[in-house]
Amino acid sequence: MPSVRDIRRRIRSVENTGKVTNAMSLIAASKMRRAQNSVLQGRPYAEKIQDVIAHLAAQPTDDVSAAQPLLQVRPVERISLLVISPDRGLCGGMHANLNRRVGQFILEQETPVQTIAVGRKGRDFMVRSGSDLQAVFTDLGETPELLDTIAISHLLIDAYSEQQADEVYVAYTRFNSTLSQTPVVERLLPVTPSELTGAERVGYIYEPGNLEVLRSLLPRFVEMEVYHTLLESIASEQSARMVAMRNATDNAKQLGEDLTLVMNKLRQESITNELLDLMGGMAVLEG
Repeated sequence: MPSVRDIRRRIRSVENTGKVTNAMSLIAASKMRRAQNSVLQGRPYAEKIQDVIAHLAAQPTDDVSAAQPLLQVRPVERISLLVISPDRGLCGGMHANLNRRVGQFILEQETPVQTIAVGRKGRDFMVRSGSDLQAVFTDLGETPELLDTIAISHLLIDAYSEQQADEVYVAYTRFNSTLSQTPVVERLLPVTPSELTGAERVGYIYEPGNLEVLRSLLPRFVEMEVYHTLLESIASEQSARMVAMRNATDNAKQLGEDLTLVMNKLRQESITNELLDLMGGMAVLEG
């Protein structure tokens, strides 16, 4: 049975751990606010560029998909999967949920899947599972810029344009709220313009031309989608870390209280035994 000194040491260790997790929770909360603002500010732009592409694709031209490689739909023989994950842990079940979703997606495919990992956690999972890992990107930071993801976007665009992949998907953790993050796998290429109603099919005039604007806009759309999914992943990471560290702090506090109760009981038993020994000694002397 542990002594009072051992339990006192354990209480100090638990208290120190609680201080560390509390500090990490506060840091994650401050980073989460910035990440949430970045995600919310980027969503309107991503939605608007999708609307513009839909209007351009709906314009009366010849065969738009034939002139734009990123719109071409062809038989699927090879798939590329971009997995966006954090570089660090202590995020609760976020990594496990994303890895489980990615593994399920790969098993469901009837064609070979090539993977590109962004973040150490996704890279480690791809290596452990024996996936066909084509490229790895790490250390993008917690406040990346659009230029930091250009290399990733162009890698996907080139793979699809050169027919090294017939479909491109992106797997990431979508930020819903502070307490809710959802791992998703979405198709990125070929680009599928949203459907327009009859009233929305307005005949805009684009300069220098519909196809030229669409040809210039499609790569920008892919770049924005990759960048936005990275922001979603960062916001989800910081939210999950804040919640996980807050729960760890609460658990450390509860464990400290339980250990204090056990220590007090041991001290009480020790004092009671010492009193009984004294009373027994006095009884022997008096007898």
